Amino acid sequence: MATEQVEDMRKLLPSGHGCCPGCQGPVATKMILRTLGRKVILFGSGGCGDFTPKSVPYFGLHFSGVGTGATGILAALEMKNRKDITVISLAGDGATGDIGFGKLAAIAERNDNMIHFCYDNEAYMNTGIQKSGLTPFGAWTTTTPAGKTTRKKDVAMALAAMKVPYVATVTVAYRGDFQNKVKKAAGIQGFKYIHVLEACPTGWRVSPEKAVEVLRLAVQSHMWNLYEIENGIFKLTMKPKEVPVKEYFQIQGRFRHLKEDDIQRIQKFVDEDWARLKEWDGKSVWVGTPWRATS
Repeated sequence: MATEQVEDMRKLLPSGHGCCPGCQGPVATKMILRTLGRKVILFGSGGCGDFTPKSVPYFGLHFSGVGTGATGILAALEMKNRKDITVISLAGDGATGDIGFGKLAAIAERNDNMIHFCYDNEAYMNTGIQKSGLTPFGAWTTTTPAGKTTRKKDVAMALAAMKVPYVATVTVAYRGDFQNKVKKAAGIQGFKYIHVLEACPTGWRVSPEKAVEVLRLAVQSHMWNLYEIENGIFKLTMKPKEVPVKEYFQIQGRFRHLKEDDIQRIQKFVDEDWARLKEWDGKSVWVGTPWRATS
């Protein structure tokens, strides 16, 4: 049975890709397909993932069009009453949170029945490591050589505020948590958003073999927190053994320029955010009730 499952996975996502060594994008895609199976249609945003072979229908669109392309095929499937096919879109942090956010917000407002995955490696890595709105405070990029001076845009919470049925954060370092959330999202009607933190060894200046380790440290340091928001109810899905942010920064070159005062400032941000999330755990983060909940 195990051999058959491995062989089927190879058919879904054949070997070979154009991504850098240690890139977690192909790993995340493999986990998504392993969870959802073959009856999916994928829409990508023209990033590195376009060079990864797939044996399921895949459309590589420009940065701003990935979500709207997915809603177009979703409308066609609904006309044909094809409820057995899951429509998903995959886009990077820039395509999700910057260039394509207006269209993504429209999809959320309509509550289209699809899943959007944000592949967040915290910069425009495919085009030259330029900063995005989701680049963290203090991080080096080619357009912020002295470190980014603003904080990371919180796209997951922005969409949660639009009262979509399901929002979750994940990383491939915690595979069970990742796949459980994908499975849950697939069973929920309406728009679902899953935000995937990915390490880019090239842009993060980290050794490829430490790509998973650095993601685990992101969660343990609370630079990245794992949670889900289902119909407004916030739930922390991981309360890890904690480490200081300095331990997360030390294995990455993109934070090498930070001074001790900078690190302590970021630690203060992180501590405040974590305390707030713990207060929300088990409570509703929605203000008011969405019309669809009572219609």
